Amino acid sequence: MELISPTEIAKEKVEAVQDYSVLAGRSIANLFRVPRYFADMVQQADLIGFGSLPIVILTGLSIGAELALNSANTLQRFGSLSLIGQLVSVGMVRELGPIITGLMVAGRNSSGMASELGSMIVTEQIDAMRALGTDPIKKLVTPRVVSTVFMLFFLTIISDLLGLFGGALISTFLYGMDWRQYWSTAWQILVFQDVFMGLVKPVLFGFIISTVGCYYGMTARGGTQGVGRATTQAVVASSVLILVTDLVVTKLLMTVFAYH
Repeated sequence: MELISPTEIAKEKVEAVQDYSVLAGRSIANLFRVPRYFADMVQQADLIGFGSLPIVILTGLSIGAELALNSANTLQRFGSLSLIGQLVSVGMVRELGPIITGLMVAGRNSSGMASELGSMIVTEQIDAMRALGTDPIKKLVTPRVVSTVFMLFFLTIISDLLGLFGGALISTFLYGMDWRQYWSTAWQILVFQDVFMGLVKPVLFGFIISTVGCYYGMTARGGTQGVGRATTQAVVASSVLILVTDLVVTKLLMTVFAYH
């Protein structure tokens, strides 16, 4: 294994952050330039959104059911089982819905983008596009960014609803809670701040998933091994960034909205 000095490692990391920032910035700037490749956006929306629907439905239902199942034990000790709808509602909408959906979509699509673009890099298809005068970032990256942000927003809403439904099933059939009471308390506890927090996150997560996946794909080197490496790095990096961003955004919005 080749030894690399700490200075060189630091330079590589700084350069990587710089390259990623340029790619992310250009992917947004390209929205205001023609052509806009709407057909590619629709195709990517189908692959990313509808392709991720089964896993989002499954995780949303199971997370909501598990949240209700685990919290019911604690609430029963204090005679507050009627609060289970409120707990599931706030937990899913503010935190679990966005972050679980983001991680699922990252695992499925960030790796797919990295492998697809990485394969195009090593087979020199990207170079051919440049030779023909086509901007690869505009043609390949921007449609993926737009589609991921757009579809993750709606996937998160679906996940939230199914999480609440999973919690309702557990509350009703295992703990004998009234179905209408559950939905009434779950709905009434939500305020604008909760919904806003839960819907801002998927927009940011979608941008992270798509830009990180495309960055690692566009910078893949070293043949098929490099593509495999880029795929793994894309999933790890996007998942870590989602977790860090979630923490920062939650703290920031709690400060702005003066949560106690």
